[in-house]
Amino acid sequence: MKNRYVATIGFFDGVHRGHQCLVSQVCQLARQLQCPSMLITFDCHPRQVLKADYIPLLLSTLDEKKRLLEATGIDRLEVLPFTEEMSRLTALQFMQDVLSARLHVQTLVMGYDHHFGYGGGTFPEYVAWGKQAGIDVVLAHELEEEKVSSSVIRHYLQAGETRQANRLLGYEYSLQGVVVSGHQVGRDIGFPTANIAVPADKLLPACGVYAVRVKVDEITYSGMLCIGHRPTLSNGNDVSVEVNLFDFSGDLYGKKVVVSLVDRMRDEQPFSSVQALQQQLEQDALAARKILGTMV
Repeated sequence: MKNRYVATIGFFDGVHRGHQCLVSQVCQLARQLQCPSMLITFDCHPRQVLKADYIPLLLSTLDEKKRLLEATGIDRLEVLPFTEEMSRLTALQFMQDVLSARLHVQTLVMGYDHHFGYGGGTFPEYVAWGKQAGIDVVLAHELEEEKVSSSVIRHYLQAGETRQANRLLGYEYSLQGVVVSGHQVGRDIGFPTANIAVPADKLLPACGVYAVRVKVDEITYSGMLCIGHRPTLSNGNDVSVEVNLFDFSGDLYGKKVVVSLVDRMRDEQPFSSVQALQQQLEQDALAARKILGTMV
């Protein structure tokens, strides 16, 4: 006989503290019912299928989301391809054909205002549809202290309020990508930078200079990150993501780096000369070391 799962379903962008609370409840209930636990998510944002020109700004790429969800201790992670055919399924059809018949869900944990399926529905309706599909739908409780949502976190990041975003995420927001060739101006003024190619659908926080931690080859370095248009160096409309690693020497080209944002130190700003920029970067480095606790 197939395992019968205690599960929840969602897009889980960012896997923030609200998501973590929900997953914890799923795992706890699964232990009580002596069933395995399951998280069900999608390979892309549903609006990308429903609206062809929609480009989401995500808190987590699919690989990042899978890593974060797998770290929760869940027994099974199921990533469903979201297709036009799936988008036309009503909630009852989805429960019957996907959750029950294919994934063997016995108990579904849902937030009161969560919905899925064509046309959506209210929580009492999901309970009734669940009974028809042989699934027990139970209500999840939310974090008591505040409402946590991916949209609120995006707002904080786009406003440069890194610490607030990190508090709601429950971890430091990160940018991941491969180091590519840049303008190579930084090395001439004593601040060599790695130019990072960030996926196009990954949300970039507000332009400015950040104190960061950078993971390279499983080693973590302190550093500072600049997101912006490089106004002093006439970069045009292109947005650069460049990180300077403290106390590092070596070649980073082609390497994958993970940059965790700790705090935003200042806005991006133009300088009268490269020398003035260099002086500011020296001050930024001292400020970043102080924030990160790596004063030398």
